[in-house]
Amino acid sequence: MAAPPVAVEVVRGGRVESRHRASLAVVRGERPVLTVGEVTRPVYPRSAIKPIQALPFVADGAADAFGLGAGEIALACASHAGEPCHTERLARWLARLGLDVRDLACGIHPPLAAEVAADLARRGRAPTPLHHNCSGKHLAMLTTARHLGLSVAGYHRPDHPVQERIRELLTRLAGEPPAEPPALDGCSVPTWAMPLVALARAARSFARGLGLTPAEAAAARRILAACRAHPVLLSGRGRPDARIDGVLADGLVKIGAEGIYLGYFPAADLGLALKVEDGGCGRAAPVALLAVLERLGLLDAEGSARLADLRVVPLVNHAGRTVGEIRPAAGWPGASAP
Repeated sequence: MAAPPVAVEVVRGGRVESRHRASLAVVRGERPVLTVGEVTRPVYPRSAIKPIQALPFVADGAADAFGLGAGEIALACASHAGEPCHTERLARWLARLGLDVRDLACGIHPPLAAEVAADLARRGRAPTPLHHNCSGKHLAMLTTARHLGLSVAGYHRPDHPVQERIRELLTRLAGEPPAEPPALDGCSVPTWAMPLVALARAARSFARGLGLTPAEAAAARRILAACRAHPVLLSGRGRPDARIDGVLADGLVKIGAEGIYLGYFPAADLGLALKVEDGGCGRAAPVALLAVLERLGLLDAEGSARLADLRVVPLVNHAGRTVGEIRPAAGWPGASAP
């Protein structure tokens, strides 16, 4: 098994100060066309598979039964920043279900949007489960359970029918089952470990509707369209993944915790899975990803120009002086584009 190569360097004063290693799998058709590093070791996809986790919510009729549209579908896939555009829509959705924030099993963390967290603190208000970045996913799971006449209690547990349905879909899309037993994600739902190459295959199958029933394939198209139409609901204003999704001509990239990205590209017939070894999600993962997207021809010149500050990120000190940069390592991602 090849060790992950250095993908991202942190440079200060002209010298490399830190390095981030990463692995990558890209699948086109039935086979991998680009593999770098450790692509057969199981990793946790975390939030990067939220579009797949949202499939039952859309395909089984729950979204339509409760009058939920593209905005809510994007929130079902979101790792959102807890901004008012997120929490207010989520609160209306929760009320439509006749449920309370106490029914959400995701827990509570401060909003990812620093200005929202600061505003709550100034007003002496505590965050609620609706500020949790995974609350939309949890509402989608609760909606699915309610629509199918299942218990909403324990909806997040691995043996609940909603979670078993998601596991079955992931197995079908990847062409192999995940490792057992699952771990618990940060929001308490199961996260199933799979090799990067299997996750890339699952992303490609989802994007192309392969291995899915006609209703599921239509739902996958609808999910991708909703996420592409609402990148801010999917993430937050100015966040790297929202900016990247806002300029992609095809498909979607979805971030997950601990430095993972999945890419779903129907027109290009590609699935992509990227994992930064040290979990450098905020600092390294977008830089590594952009280099891959450019190598694969998934960003045009205009899109690349609009994301120039994410491709090579200025390193700014506390006095506001630029003292270095965060950049792709020479040769990353290695092989020529497929």
